[in-house]
Order: sequence, then structure tokens, then C-alpha cells
Amino acid sequence: MEIKIAYLYSHQLNLYGDRGNIIALCRRAEWRGIRPVVVEIGLGEKADLKEYDFIFLGGGSDREQQIITADLLRYKGHSLVEAVEEGTALLSICGGYQLLGQFYRTATGEEIKGIGLFNAYTVAGKGRLIGNIVIETEIDGFKRMVVGFENHSGRTYLGAGVKPMGRVLAGYGNNGEDGFEGAVYKKAWGTYLHGPLLPKNPFLADLLLRQALEKRYGPVELVPLKDGLETLTHERIVERFGKKKKKLFAGILSKI
Repeated sequence: MEIKIAYLYSHQLNLYGDRGNIIALCRRAEWRGIRPVVVEIGLGEKADLKEYDFIFLGGGSDREQQIITADLLRYKGHSLVEAVEEGTALLSICGGYQLLGQFYRTATGEEIKGIGLFNAYTVAGKGRLIGNIVIETEIDGFKRMVVGFENHSGRTYLGAGVKPMGRVLAGYGNNGEDGFEGAVYKKAWGTYLHGPLLPKNPFLADLLLRQALEKRYGPVELVPLKDGLETLTHERIVERFGKKKKKLFAGILSKI
């Protein structure tokens, strides 16, 4: 059994250790006897992304996004949308997340066109939304806390047909206003959580791994791993940042 991973724009989109998401996904596959095959696909390279089980885009600055958007629209955007529609799993972080929406309007008013995978748009705000973040999401019918670090000026707003990844318990999330964080469409996930995300949330890494494998192999049951240290670290982060600030967001969450 193997998993074929497309890592898009690895040199431009790698803020705050986002490459660690690929490392974590590969290790958790290898520990189960699953062979990961990672193909880095850069600027100017055509690719049929429907051939892959998992697609990853990390975060980047406005400058990197401006460089990438033309390439993405010309060479890879249509293929990426088709891949997700056909069941490919995807994770996009921060700048990569914004590029998969309808557009991103920068602080200077320039509009960077996205590929429209997510029915969402992003506009730059006056200040940056920075700090540790904890969100509550639902995975396999259970409520789970997802932790990470955010640093973005963009404010993302979701439209019809796309649901948020979770509710903000501590931090800002998509825009610091509506109490939501991230976007989910089919097996495609977009989020502002750096850190990197998957080593801090091994249960989410396993969900994405399982979703990726399902495209080729059908329903898959992953062998449990000994995640004692990872779970303890995750719980300490939730305890330190989530519970401490949860009351500040009670008013927002009660209206959602």
C-alpha cells in the first residue's frame, strides 16, 4: 500500500515550518507500513493532480502569492479542482488556503484571483491576527480540539457550500469576527493554523491519511499508534491556551 503526495510550491510556500506537515504525514504512514511517495511540483511545471491521493499547499507572503497565482491558474488550478471533486484529499495552510478561494484583496487594493475551489474570499485587514489558537471541530462524530499558531492579515469569509473547519475557542480564526476557522469542502481542508499543524494534532493527520488512502483503496482502518507523548503535548497546549480564554468567546459562540 502506498500514498502518492503532491507538494505544491514547496520553496515558496513554507512559512512557520509548514513542511513539517508533509514529514508528519509520511512518518505516520511509514510507521504503519504504508509507503509515501512525495512529488514536489514547482513553478512552471504542469501536473495532472488527479493522479495523486493527497495535495498540500503551505503558507506564503503576499509576494509569494502574487508569483504563484498566475502559475496556479495556468498550469494546475483546473486539475486541482477536478482532483478534489474526484476524491483527492487536500490540506492548504494560510496563503495556500487563500489562493484556493475566489480572490484575495491585498492591503494596496490589488485583487489576486484564486481558483475557486472554496466558495470564500479574503481581504487584507489593517492589523495582523497573531497568536496561539484553539478550535473545536468534529472528527468521526467526536468533538476534538485542534491547536496551532496563526499569523495573518487576511480576513476570510465563507460562502454557501463550504463549511468551517471549526469554532474558535482561543485566537482569531478566519476573520476575528464570526468565531469560525478554516474551510472544508469534500476532502479539502483550508486553515490558518501553522505550527506545523499535523504534528500538533496527530488525530487530524490520521484523518487526512485515511481520507487520502480511501481514494485508491476504499474504506481503510489505520493501525493505532502509540501517541502518548503527542497526546500529552496536545492536551497541555489546550489547557494552557484554550481553557484560559474560552470564556472570552462564549458570547460569540452562543450566537453561532
